[in-house]
Amino acid sequence: MKKNFVFDTNVLLTDPHALYKFGDNNVVVPITVIEELDNFKHDNNTLGRNAREVTRIIDSHRGHGNLSKGVLLEGGGTLRVLTNLGQEPPLPFPTLNKTADGLILASALTLKKKEDLPVILVTRDTNLRLRADAVGLSSETYKEEVTVQIEELYSGHARIEVTTDQIYTLRTQGVYTPQGQTLAPNQCVTFVDPADPDNVILGRYHADEGLVRTLSDASRSDVWGIQARNTEQRHTLDLLLDDSIRLVTLVGKAGTGKTLLAIAAGVQKALGEHVFRKLVVARPIVPLGKDLGYLPGAMGDKLQPKKAPVYDNLALILLAKENYVHEESQEVGADKKKRSKRATTDEIVRRFKASGILDVQPLTYIRGRSLPHQYLIIDEAQNLTHHEVKTIITRAGEGTKIVLTGDPYQIDNPFLDSSTSGLTIAVERFKGQSLAGHMTLFRGERSPLAELASDIL
Repeated sequence: MKKNFVFDTNVLLTDPHALYKFGDNNVVVPITVIEELDNFKHDNNTLGRNAREVTRIIDSHRGHGNLSKGVLLEGGGTLRVLTNLGQEPPLPFPTLNKTADGLILASALTLKKKEDLPVILVTRDTNLRLRADAVGLSSETYKEEVTVQIEELYSGHARIEVTTDQIYTLRTQGVYTPQGQTLAPNQCVTFVDPADPDNVILGRYHADEGLVRTLSDASRSDVWGIQARNTEQRHTLDLLLDDSIRLVTLVGKAGTGKTLLAIAAGVQKALGEHVFRKLVVARPIVPLGKDLGYLPGAMGDKLQPKKAPVYDNLALILLAKENYVHEESQEVGADKKKRSKRATTDEIVRRFKASGILDVQPLTYIRGRSLPHQYLIIDEAQNLTHHEVKTIITRAGEGTKIVLTGDPYQIDNPFLDSSTSGLTIAVERFKGQSLAGHMTLFRGERSPLAELASDIL
């Protein structure tokens, strides 16, 4: 039996092509949704682009018939704009009757009263689904075709138990042929001797050779003053420093070292080895908590708060590498003594930026660009939709490496959750590709206090 699916605004703002994903059923868009889309159309962000896109899609069907009566879609269903605001039956919540959510609910209830077909409200708003249930209206959340359950997310790591003799062979020969294990390309492996749990060897699976190679000393050595503090970070550096891997995704809670390791490897590759022409670090502009609103100054001044976390990590890396100490002489009697003063973060970053290698920018203006021979780090990528992640990765030009870092449990985008985040979708989609590698980090290394807060709060 056909059904009437009534859309909430947030569904179309998330996926403009959702209209075509309900088969031969009837898609109903209340006029209130059209009015709400109009409020977003001037925004220079993803929501604004999606609002304009879905408006164009609906408008393109006007030539096929009367939208208020319904026009045929390619899948056999119909698209209909419901102009009846649903004054009957009245909602049992007086405060809702004049709100957008209330008008959408009332429209759905009116449709249910006048037509025999089942009516289902489609929304990503949990509270609206609760209200629909309270008035006897069926509802469901909108799930895009690409979703990933965070509990089932690919970890990028495998643990293989081997004998003491095999450990010795691994140490001497450096290779291991999987025996019955199914490994993904570039999957990280930890070999453990059950007789001696501290006797471990780390490796990575090379699909083209069909074997696991033990990690090189580069994953253990100093990378611009930053050293791996645990096995997860050693695996991470191995992926970041391998030029044959063009996409690295790093998932982990706060303090696990995702951004720090990514920037350290980027500095090494761009400034130390000159493999890449530039190190670009970008972050989505999604504030935590209440936004500060208008910020005065030029573009650089406005973006300064967004750049601060990147500069903090960069200063830590450069201080660890060079120590950046100013020496000033001071005469005391006949003796000359020297005192040292650490350079400020601004001074350190200014020196590094003077080289022309570092570029910290927002993601707002990346659409349409081509980025060749660059080491591109996308921090806080959990706040991106899978469409935005696709846009970013398709910007990669010849010789470019992209690193996506984020924590799916710290999503600030109100239209996303851990199953629809572009970061988690990228992890799952690229896990079988030889150009990509992934690592999930669990152990925090920022400080004992940060680790404790991450675990108990």
